[in-house]
Amino acid sequence: MAGLVSDLVRFRYDFGNALMLALESLRTHKLRSFLTLLGVIIGVASVVLVGAAISGLGVYAEESTAKAFGSNSFLVAQVAAAGRMTRKEFTARIKRNKQIRREDADYLRSAAGDTTLYSPYQQRTADVKHASFTSEDTTVIGVAADMAGIRDITISDGRFFTEQEERARAAVAVIGDEVKTALFPSESPLGRTVKINGIDFVVIGVLERLGSAFGNSLDKSTYIPYPVFARMWGAGNSIAVFARPRPETGLPMQHSLDQTRAALRVRFHTRPGEPDNFDTLTPDAIRGFIDNILSMIAAIVVPVTCISLVVGGIVIMNIMLVSVTERTREIGIRKSLGARHSDVMLQVLIEAVLMAVAGGAIGVALGSALTAVLARIFEITLEITAGYVMLALAVSSIVGIASGWYPASRAARLDPVEALRAE
Repeated sequence: MAGLVSDLVRFRYDFGNALMLALESLRTHKLRSFLTLLGVIIGVASVVLVGAAISGLGVYAEESTAKAFGSNSFLVAQVAAAGRMTRKEFTARIKRNKQIRREDADYLRSAAGDTTLYSPYQQRTADVKHASFTSEDTTVIGVAADMAGIRDITISDGRFFTEQEERARAAVAVIGDEVKTALFPSESPLGRTVKINGIDFVVIGVLERLGSAFGNSLDKSTYIPYPVFARMWGAGNSIAVFARPRPETGLPMQHSLDQTRAALRVRFHTRPGEPDNFDTLTPDAIRGFIDNILSMIAAIVVPVTCISLVVGGIVIMNIMLVSVTERTREIGIRKSLGARHSDVMLQVLIEAVLMAVAGGAIGVALGSALTAVLARIFEITLEITAGYVMLALAVSSIVGIASGWYPASRAARLDPVEALRAE
């Protein structure tokens, strides 16, 4: 026990002495130390910045999915997929799946409407006009009154249309913030009339500003009752149906989805054991697809970024080899006075690790500062995560140990007699 305590005390003394010598060496050669650190600083800052961008993309995708899809809703359509399909896959689904029509949405309401909210969904692009103002290429969307609850639609002014207005085919509209700005720059749009495809609609509500989702503006849209939409453009070949569990039931979304699938399978006479002859899409499927994409990006980009840390490690190794050559006589004196192999090795190794760790800390600070500046300037989502910070610091520390090991072992193997002869 006494021997162990003695060894611990000696190691603490040796470590402290080596640390002081390493700090003194770094202080003496400030410019050389900074230039040595530069590779590690840039590498760590790059990892932190790339990690913030990847995490930010995940946050942006999560927010965009919630805006465009709703938090607890799902979609039923003839063809629906989280990612891009090939032409062959799309053609196969078109041939296999049944078209979803308005009658099918009505059937779902009668079969499972006591537990689930349903809304048909179709959209067209049209110009929306008021007086001399025009909102060009506006997305006009035909939905049911329940769509406000299904998609968590928030109204900033006025209201959404009611079920009575939907049944009465009332010509009412709820416009997006961008449409309001284009048509009513200096007045309230409520109660005013807009013209869509030659038909007058009374504006009864304005949507809360949503921004964009996946590159498309959500504020350049106008909601109208689906019966009016179908009268204007026709029912079309196939529609989509949005749905979500009724909030008062407390039903999980998956249970509601299963009920909907079962009802449609009966409706379309799908035999037991056969796959669904229609598509469904949930927010989880979209998020899972996005997470897979981001994981693949991270698997490629992050290792490439870490290469700069390896380059920084090579620079550290070269500088440490130069430092060992410069201090050959000093090392010879230390060894002749009783310094052990481990003492010399510890001194050189600590110096290399110190440079890597210091470079890592400065790199994290620089990466964090750049992340904040870029997020503010370009108004993009960048999120620093502990995982990427720890990865950058861990790699920089490993690089420091790896790059310092060879110079340290070379210094420790120096013959004291030969070292004392060095000039």
